[in-house]
Amino acid sequence: MKKITQDAGRKALGEFAPEFAHFNDDVLFGENWNNPDIDHKTRCIITVVALMASGITDSSLKYHLENAKRAGVTKKEIAAIVTHVAFYAGWPKAWAVFNMAKDVWAE
Repeated sequence: MKKITQDAGRKALGEFAPEFAHFNDDVLFGENWNNPDIDHKTRCIITVVALMASGITDSSLKYHLENAKRAGVTKKEIAAIVTHVAFYAGWPKAWAVFNMAKDVWAE
């Protein structure tokens, strides 16, 4: 698998919060996302579920939904995942994710 790299932290916060940018780009995406103990598709699903459960439905969720789609998560799979998690994380959160996922999988 291609190594995952990230520079969004440095671009957005490099001068204002360089330590946070380092943790985001080098540790979270550099080390954690490249850990071979969990395959990339599973890691994408886990991330979407964690964001949904936390109620985070901003641009970071859209990024991770797009990432999941690129990793091979199908429309049928994401629908089943969000439906399953809705029973544990909340129905309104599922609605929010579905509204965004419909756009991502329509592209």
